[in-house]
Amino acid sequence: MYAIVETGGKQYKTQPGEVLRVEKLTGEVGDSVTFDKVLMLGADDEVRVGNPLVDGARVTGRIVNQGKGRKIVVFKFKRRKHSRVRKGHRQPFTAVQIDAVEA
Repeated sequence: MYAIVETGGKQYKTQPGEVLRVEKLTGEVGDSVTFDKVLMLGADDEVRVGNPLVDGARVTGRIVNQGKGRKIVVFKFKRRKHSRVRKGHRQPFTAVQIDAVEA
């Protein structure tokens, strides 16, 4: 069984047992997380699509890591103006181990 959930303004396809990297969530490593915004549920032969959410469905998991992603470099340059700006950014994330998809 799989589910499509929304968190952090993005949509993710989840299955029990997989590790999902989502936008930063509050909590410590080992804490339980519940995703209530389930947009779609799917099994081998059946698909339930919400309008906009599937009633009574939720996905549960636990936090396995809190960290920052790879650094990206933002470089702005204007020719002939002696203007150069170099900035870096590391996006925080939360890794969640999916335990169950409940319909």
